[in-house]
Amino acid sequence: MKHLLEDIRHNPLLWLLALVPVVLSVQVLNPEAHTLLFLLSVGAIVPLAALLSRATESVASKTGDMIGGLLNATLGNLTELLIALTALRAGQYILVKASIVGAIVTNALFMLGASFLLGGLKYHVQEYNRSAARLQAGLLFLATIAMLIPSVLAETDATSTNLAFTQSLSVGLSILLIITYALGLVFSLKTHRELFASEDHGEAGEPAWPLRLALVTLAAVTVLVALVSEVFVESVQQAAVALGITPAFVGVIIVALVGGAAEMVSAFSAARKNKLDLSVGIALGSAVQIALFVAPVLVLSSYVIGPTPMDLQFWRGAVAMTVIAAITASLVTNSGRSAWFLGALIVTVYVIFGMTLYLLPPRT
Repeated sequence: MKHLLEDIRHNPLLWLLALVPVVLSVQVLNPEAHTLLFLLSVGAIVPLAALLSRATESVASKTGDMIGGLLNATLGNLTELLIALTALRAGQYILVKASIVGAIVTNALFMLGASFLLGGLKYHVQEYNRSAARLQAGLLFLATIAMLIPSVLAETDATSTNLAFTQSLSVGLSILLIITYALGLVFSLKTHRELFASEDHGEAGEPAWPLRLALVTLAAVTVLVALVSEVFVESVQQAAVALGITPAFVGVIIVALVGGAAEMVSAFSAARKNKLDLSVGIALGSAVQIALFVAPVLVLSSYVIGPTPMDLQFWRGAVAMTVIAAITASLVTNSGRSAWFLGALIVTVYVIFGMTLYLLPPRT
């Protein structure tokens, strides 16, 4: 525990942890103060993300970057999964689908591109395991196919059987995606793990925490992030109206950025320390988990907790953005090397999406 208290005392950013009880108290005392809750929740998530980053680095130093990135992505996506399940129970399927697309695009483009950019500004050229990146990019592209097929076929038939066909196909694809994700884990972490070893050229970071402290901190911070993120989601729509932000921009961009803040802090910090394997593992691993695990789980869960079944049919703009993000990730990770300009190009693609959504929201 003394390691945790020492870090909090010497890191001014972690002093913002005081906002966590504040935002939870305001939520109870004045739940209608949506704009205030929105701003407080964003401020509270940032130090929680920094703390999660610190704990993840300690775990990765003992388990390796591949498993460390997987653990960080899992905990970060667990928060998004809990939020999506809450929206699913309320029947807000548009918000659920927008958050899925936003998480995939943000992780595959913004998080990956910003990691390349931030790391490249400090190091002339950075290298990472090309095999691991290509596997993640390939899995992500597979997931986009599963999103593309129901969305395209559903628009070619307007008969009364179309809905039943889309739902049945979505259930089958969801099961297939979960099986594929499990097989990918077995392949990369067990049967062919030697192909995915991290490049050993990262600089030494801060002293690692004891493993037990790191794991306890990861679990506790994940719970707090889930609580604060729930407040954020409840207040963001009304706050967006007050601030003049479009619903599409909120669902795909803002919710994804705030929901992935914890993973982003870890990925950016690793890139600055020349541990690009960890950055790529977090960015692409998180996108793959959303596409191959979280989205299918939400589809299957809708039959239990949702008012009606949810399918994998997305609007055209969402499918186009997801396909472009997957193709971009495949192209830029093909060489196993990166520089700051490559990161700038990837971030530019993300900015184009954000600008489009801000000015012209997609039809739903």
